Amino acid sequence: MTKIKATIIIPVRTVTPYLRETIGFLKKQTEKKFEIIVVTDKKEKLLGVKVLSSGNPLPAYKRNLGAGKARGKILAFLDDDSYPSEHWLENALEIFSDGLAIPTDFLAAVCGPTLTPDKDNIYQKASGWVWGSWFGSGGAGVYRNKVMSRREVDDFPSVNLLVKKEAFGEVRGFDVSHWPGEDTKLCLDLVKLGKKIIYDPKVVVYHHRRPVFLPHMKQISRYALRRGHFVRIFPETSLRLGYLVPSLFTYGIFLGGVIFFFFPLIRWAYLLSISLYFLLLFSAGVEVFLREKNIYLATLVMGAILATHLTYGLLFPFGYFQKRLTTTPHKIDDQAKTYVGG
Repeated sequence: MTKIKATIIIPVRTVTPYLRETIGFLKKQTEKKFEIIVVTDKKEKLLGVKVLSSGNPLPAYKRNLGAGKARGKILAFLDDDSYPSEHWLENALEIFSDGLAIPTDFLAAVCGPTLTPDKDNIYQKASGWVWGSWFGSGGAGVYRNKVMSRREVDDFPSVNLLVKKEAFGEVRGFDVSHWPGEDTKLCLDLVKLGKKIIYDPKVVVYHHRRPVFLPHMKQISRYALRRGHFVRIFPETSLRLGYLVPSLFTYGIFLGGVIFFFFPLIRWAYLLSISLYFLLLFSAGVEVFLREKNIYLATLVMGAILATHLTYGLLFPFGYFQKRLTTTPHKIDDQAKTYVGG
């Protein structure tokens, strides 16, 4: 029997064309010693793939279930709307085994950039530019959506995250009390163990984006509430300037506009701040135009960045002040909240 080096785990609600695309790209990997586990809501079949039914919609719950059945020493997590580059798994496994930059005993996880596919439509590409531009993301996580230099990180989404099964078990996997954000919690738990997470530009995954505006904004709303909540309960990796700036900007616009009329001396500062913001926004649009040669895309990106900042900034404090964020309407048994596996 072929020795399984890695288990690729993909949580889905149901089998979709995107998932079939992902499976197709996995079968083209240069590294062949792996298995694929797809975890669905209800029992389904997929040729050449182990399919588990969870009876639960939570991605974290599904990933934990898949991890419990995994034969590989490396758990490679993908989303159902993402697909890997040809050398993705080979490059990741090399990092786990080289032990040069970081002793292998301390290395718990490997991740890499998640890029927008060229074939995505213009509205998806606009969303990708928001995530991948420094101004759009506030500088808080550009490396997640852009090819950058190798580095140690402490927070990365599960769309492209490979974790040693042993380390995954030590932290009891994903905490299903949080969605989205269960991947942030997992990474924080690993770091608290003294483990390292390495981002490498060769570990590339392509991620289909939520198109602007409505699907993108719904996603941003969930992230804003959860990150705001995490600033209060997990400040170690969430209390960062990049996550706070959108709220300072959003509430500054409205409160500053009121103060503008009562305190003439600060008018120049208010107008200067607004002017600087829109100058940076225009610069982001110019960058898109110069690279893509598409003025409509550049306009979409500018509008999407502004809408993203306002939505995120408005909702972020609401997440902070909530004592508890509801993850799902389904009741989760306490024993199922974390992974328990061998």
